[in-house]
Amino acid sequence: MKIISGKDIKRNKNWHLVLYSKPGVGKTYSVKFMNGKTLVLDLDNSSKVLSGQDVDVIVFDRVHPEEAMEEFLREAPKLVANYDNLIIDNVSSFEDDWFVEKGRSSKNGISNELQHYSQWTNYFARVMTAIYMLPNVNIMTTAWEEQRQITTANGQTFNQYAPQIRDSVRDGMLGLADVVGRMMINPDTGKRGVILQGDDSMYAKNRLDNRTASSIEDLFKFGGDDHTVQATPVSNGAGKQSKK
Repeated sequence: MKIISGKDIKRNKNWHLVLYSKPGVGKTYSVKFMNGKTLVLDLDNSSKVLSGQDVDVIVFDRVHPEEAMEEFLREAPKLVANYDNLIIDNVSSFEDDWFVEKGRSSKNGISNELQHYSQWTNYFARVMTAIYMLPNVNIMTTAWEEQRQITTANGQTFNQYAPQIRDSVRDGMLGLADVVGRMMINPDTGKRGVILQGDDSMYAKNRLDNRTASSIEDLFKFGGDDHTVQATPVSNGAGKQSKK
């Protein structure tokens, strides 16, 4: 059994981040602010925004997503050994493509069968666990944004912003991450910011440092100086409590 000292644990290395937002806000483009060599697993064909950037992109077969992911996982340990950062972009698109592929194999060739939903829960958990076990690499996973309803112990119901992925796998993915951030655009300045502290209106967390929000330029400076900035909601009323 290996034992390490807490004094040797580095918060700014080998971190796991989940970044979510509406489509087009700039999740993929944010990789330009990362230090070191970056590899992008392009799950949604959005890598065109990285044109001219010093990054490497894995072209993903969206028609056969399960087979393509298995190929990536087989090669990943050797691939990431040459990189500082790995981007999984994005899992919401991967989920959609996976269910489309399963639908093609169903009895009517279109609709998903009940067994597909339980298969997805087990399959995605294995995929994310395998990815997060890759050593000596920072990992950012992106997702689209959605509003979900949550109910507290006293019966209050809220609309909460969270990554767009099925409930059965979302909590497991978020639990594996050190940081979960909601990316937004300030309508007054046009600048991008990331919320790092959650509440009833949105899911977010940061267990690497004391920042509750950050500009996108400073997001990846984990464990260092405090680069906190204020991030303004996209629209008035965004994330407000819904009483029912």
